[in-house]
Amino acid sequence: MVINFLRTDKRATFILLFLRLYIGYTWLAAGIGKVFGQSFDASGFLKGAIAQASGDHPAVQSWWADFLQHFVLPNADLFSFLVQWGEILVGLGLILGGLTKTAAFFGIIMNLSFLLSGTVSVNPNLLILTMFILVAGQNAGRIGLDGYVFPKIFRKNNHGTYKLSKTA
Repeated sequence: MVINFLRTDKRATFILLFLRLYIGYTWLAAGIGKVFGQSFDASGFLKGAIAQASGDHPAVQSWWADFLQHFVLPNADLFSFLVQWGEILVGLGLILGGLTKTAAFFGIIMNLSFLLSGTVSVNPNLLILTMFILVAGQNAGRIGLDGYVFPKIFRKNNHGTYKLSKTA
């Protein structure tokens, strides 16, 4: 019932637009702060997350800490770059309503990564709200590039896949 409402109801498009703008702004502001603020380096955050994997009640699971220590931390420069620009791209995708489902999916992946690393802050809220956008499917981007621009560029064929329109 709720899923059907999110996917088909025109009123839901306005609720989803509000959610997209709020979540998108949150991601975009965080990314811009990292890119244009002082030099962003995720290695301090990563070391802190790894340190939280010990003790009687660890905030970080040992398997995740091992992944961070042996894969992410040695490539901290790459992951710092990916986080900064990932936040900006997710924010722009949600605000503009372009590739909305893709932006929501990668926003969820980043939120899960932050949560698994022991941070809470706004991540659980953003994760839950973004799930509504992802579940809504095409209706989430109806007011945005997904609804206005992309249908003019791409057309759906009989197999449900998209091809470039001949008029584009």
